[in-house]
Amino acid sequence: MSEQDRERWEQRYQSRPAPSVADARIPAAFAAYEDIFPAEGRALDLACGPGLASVWLARRGMQVWGVDVSPTAIDQARDLAARSGVGVRCRFDVVDLDSGLLAGPLVDVVVCHRFRDRRLDQPIIERLASGGLLAISALSVVGADPGPFRVAPGELTTAFAQLDVIAAGEGDGEAWLLARK
Repeated sequence: MSEQDRERWEQRYQSRPAPSVADARIPAAFAAYEDIFPAEGRALDLACGPGLASVWLARRGMQVWGVDVSPTAIDQARDLAARSGVGVRCRFDVVDLDSGLLAGPLVDVVVCHRFRDRRLDQPIIERLASGGLLAISALSVVGADPGPFRVAPGELTTAFAQLDVIAAGEGDGEAWLLARK
């Protein structure tokens, strides 16, 4: 990631108040499907921001590794996990995903909310354990103006066609996919 982009994300998290314990939840696109998320196993939260989804998964009983490019977001995520009583189930690291997905064990869940890097598609699929769940969302051109970080119609379902789609949607500038390996 360019230094300018890194600074932009850092400033974004510095300008926001730290999230409250009540804020920890699965992204809204997946809320109707929260019952299919496992209550044990390992999860990887890519571009985790202040750890809202990570802490939600840890509260369910999962061991979670959250990564983000912003040190401020990672500090907020660690603090949120501690205040939520799940700090021992969470690990948070500053990682620039432009360098690729870090090596690690297979996981039962990958959450990737409003972050898209096509170079990570195959590594994400490979990281999922058999039966593992992918919950990915991205900004979309569907219902919004085009932009450099917006996905094309059908892009997520095409990129993850190797997986069994549970649900997917596009509209209001967001595309999302919930699929199982």
